[in-house]
Amino acid sequence: MYMQFFSMDGVFVEFKREYYLNKLIMKKHNGLIKVITGIRRCGKSYLLFNLFKQHLLNEGVDESHIIEIPFDSFEFKSFRNPEILYPYIKEKIADDSMYYILFDEVQMLEDFESVLNGLIRIKNADVYVTGSNARFLSKDIITEFRGRGDELHIRPLSFAEFMQEYDGNKYDAWNEFVLFGGLPPVALLGNSEQKIELLKNLFKETYINDIISRHNIKNKEEFEELIDILSSGIGSLTNPKKLADTFKSKKNKTISVNTIKTYLEYLSDAFVVNRAIRYDIKGKKYIDTPHKYYFSDIGLRNARINFRQLEENHTMENIIYNELVSRDFNVDVGIVPVAGKDKNNKFIRKQYEVDFVCNKGAKRYYIQSAFLIPDNEKLKQESNSLIRIDDSFKKIIIVKDTPAPWYTEDGIMIINIYDFLLNPNSLDL
Repeated sequence: MYMQFFSMDGVFVEFKREYYLNKLIMKKHNGLIKVITGIRRCGKSYLLFNLFKQHLLNEGVDESHIIEIPFDSFEFKSFRNPEILYPYIKEKIADDSMYYILFDEVQMLEDFESVLNGLIRIKNADVYVTGSNARFLSKDIITEFRGRGDELHIRPLSFAEFMQEYDGNKYDAWNEFVLFGGLPPVALLGNSEQKIELLKNLFKETYINDIISRHNIKNKEEFEELIDILSSGIGSLTNPKKLADTFKSKKNKTISVNTIKTYLEYLSDAFVVNRAIRYDIKGKKYIDTPHKYYFSDIGLRNARINFRQLEENHTMENIIYNELVSRDFNVDVGIVPVAGKDKNNKFIRKQYEVDFVCNKGAKRYYIQSAFLIPDNEKLKQESNSLIRIDDSFKKIIIVKDTPAPWYTEDGIMIINIYDFLLNPNSLDL
């Protein structure tokens, strides 16, 4: 819980997580319960109990006014009982100064909704909680508290955060990042064998077993096989029906569409995968199916397929998606329907895909992940969908490597993956 981060040579390393820390600081004293969500081992506890606590101490808050309860610790097991916890908290609040209540893994607290509802009625209590399950916290807590919950979702390290503590150049850092991802405990290990072992153990012993036990999944084998299929098909359009057909054709198994839909919801709720919905750019409407699924950490995905099938173009697309959502964009998969005639003068309709339609407030960007553009023919191919969009929002192609950002004759910006990931304002260059 209160672990310090050390690299393999014994040097103290701390990922500052300044983006998330600043967002949390901005939520202080807002009268709401600050709910920190995110996949397990992404750094929620460290953000709250180390970085945020240190901020409070630096601001002059007396340590006696910071009440910390990690519910997953054996030492605090008895406090999972609200009849024990609530009197303890009330006794700790001994004066009229502000008290900061920090709860970790609050879903382990019995009747946590009632307890938290009671605490936010204390005028000098500012409440912060972490949890690891979207359905249990992010969704239900906001509904339960009817506007009294304020969520901060934290993700694994971005490439820019990873680079802050990486001892080497951005090219070597990228080679590690596309393989092992951005979970902080993994990033701090010293060699590839240790990273691989930890990623595999995390996926199996933490994420899969956690989901199986939480939802009492009976057929564990088919659940894991679904994860394997998703891992092999990142960036591919799919839906429960298509996945059921894949089970039938490749696994020779029959699994219902509803069961697959439920499994996908479990994986999304645990933040293991994220779903991108298709959006008709010209028709300005969402299309119910199919969707794309991306892993919240690419290292976990690679571990699941035993670090085989590592097509860098698909991996790069997943990393771009994660970066965009970490910058608070709403990210969809775009299609551009075009009507025309074929060489026989026969009427046809075609659909061109845009990898990402990114929206935040009044801003919108259309983005293609192209990996390599070796010649003009490839550039034309990657630009095909973008030039058919008849609005004035910015259009961008992200490639593995290219000189400084430049624009095509059609006004499309070409930017390399390093400039995109390392500059938070890269989309506006």
